[in-house]
Amino acid sequence: MGAIPRVNAHAASASWRRVSRRTGRVIRFATVKSDARWLRLRDVLRERSLKFGNFVLRSGKASSYFFDGKQTTLSAEGAALVGPLMFELIKDLDVAAVGGPTLGADPIVTAVAAESFRAGKPLDAFIVRKETKDHGIGDRIAGPWRAGQRVAILEDALTTGSAIKMAVEAAREAGMVVVAAATIVDRLEGGADNLRALGVECRALYTIRDFGIEPPG
Repeated sequence: MGAIPRVNAHAASASWRRVSRRTGRVIRFATVKSDARWLRLRDVLRERSLKFGNFVLRSGKASSYFFDGKQTTLSAEGAALVGPLMFELIKDLDVAAVGGPTLGADPIVTAVAAESFRAGKPLDAFIVRKETKDHGIGDRIAGPWRAGQRVAILEDALTTGSAIKMAVEAAREAGMVVVAAATIVDRLEGGADNLRALGVECRALYTIRDFGIEPPG
């Protein structure tokens, strides 16, 4: 495959408006659904990450498909695509760092941090463990972060939002201010509503409908 084209945010097929809680101003941000990278990443996700069969999800729900995001985010091409696109999705947010629940978020936050540096708006990255370590410095949140920092929580897939909720609660307990959450794929099974109930705005690069799959119910 040749050189990957630059992201063109103005080639978006849809846009949203929200009001900043901090300033009261209307903020606009856009998807990049007609951008070559968005289209290519969808193909890579379909080829590498979308599995069909009988699965039990982390939420305990049964599903006829499974989204294994790490098969894409840990691949060379996938990382090169995910970093710019996820950064584009959140770059209007006033945050200093991005983090997420291990293991799914690990390659995503790393790719976004690298892209943010290239874009001249550096964001540090951190990783939230399920439990506090019982050795070393005994931390639960790994990486450069500090209390009072405004952050976004990233993940590869969103179903009910339980993994992101865990990371949000851990970040808040550590004193960080969670501004929003963003996922590569939203399965449209209530996760975004659950996060909004926690006061967390939720964004997605794709919904499962972008892969020709209808959510249950």
